[in-house]
Amino acid sequence: MDPATTRDAVNIDTDPEPRKPVDPDPLDCCGSGCARCIFDVHDEAMQRYRDQHAAWLLRRSVQQKRSDQT
Repeated sequence: MDPATTRDAVNIDTDPEPRKPVDPDPLDCCGSGCARCIFDVHDEAMQRYRDQHAAWLLRRSVQQKRSDQT
């Protein structure tokens, strides 16, 4: 397990939930077949969000278990 996700310094009150990226409007795409379409960029941002959110949930779970033990 990654020590950064379970370190004692994590405080539930100071560890905000990651924000989900805003979905692009269909009209944001120019339709020219760009190598990095706005939808590709959004998909990458969503993957980062999912990874960050999973790590956040793990940190909260660990912190909650520790506070339940005290």
